[in-house]
Amino acid sequence: MGSLAGQQNTVSSPPVTGPGGGRKPRFLCLHGFRTSGDIMRTQVLGKWPGPVTARLDLVFADAPFPAEGRSDVDGIFPPPYYEWYQFDKAEYRNFEECLEYIEDLIVKYGPFDGVMGFSQGAILSSVLPGLQEKGLALTKVPKLKYVVIIGGAKSRSSAIAENAYSPKIKCPSLHFLGDMDFLRTQGEALLEAFIDPIVIRHPKGHTVPRLDDKSLEIMLSYLERIEKDLQKDAVLDEEHKEEYIC
Repeated sequence: MGSLAGQQNTVSSPPVTGPGGGRKPRFLCLHGFRTSGDIMRTQVLGKWPGPVTARLDLVFADAPFPAEGRSDVDGIFPPPYYEWYQFDKAEYRNFEECLEYIEDLIVKYGPFDGVMGFSQGAILSSVLPGLQEKGLALTKVPKLKYVVIIGGAKSRSSAIAENAYSPKIKCPSLHFLGDMDFLRTQGEALLEAFIDPIVIRHPKGHTVPRLDDKSLEIMLSYLERIEKDLQKDAVLDEEHKEEYIC
């Protein structure tokens, strides 16, 4: 179990070095409902500028289940299409299997510093850190430290939401909210589940948006924060290594 779509960098290589010489932040990218990892790769890399994508190590995965119905992107992007889980109102089906699948991906292709999701992938990304913190998911892999939510919303499952969002999620999070997005209200509500949400607003609908000057500034500031954290972690790891050798 576990598969990757087209990706920005090979998973078998050493940690990817960024423009400043430090390790690039590594994100597992979770695509939207009835799309694919290749489609999200096109959505992100085709819209975000080099100053952003050059500083990220992005890995795009396909969801575990083939689409059970028509995809909204049929005729725009080619199949195959996948979905992370199935839902009927507030009832989720195959959600536990989805969590196991993601853990399997991280075991095989990780570690990852964080997750980045769009639409259904964003809803999923929003619950992973909280479930992991409580030991309800991803127990075999390192803690996720960062979350990027694009066109997301709170989980509609009350049981999942209670476990994932209470207490509030500590991961520094970046949220993209579209003025015309049908999920905007739910995306606004999701901000309350995070201690330190950073928001990029855009005038479009349910899409991965392009970055204007203001959005780019916010995005780069978020990346700088992550890079500083990684540098601190690298220094601490080196100090501990020296103590062990001594």
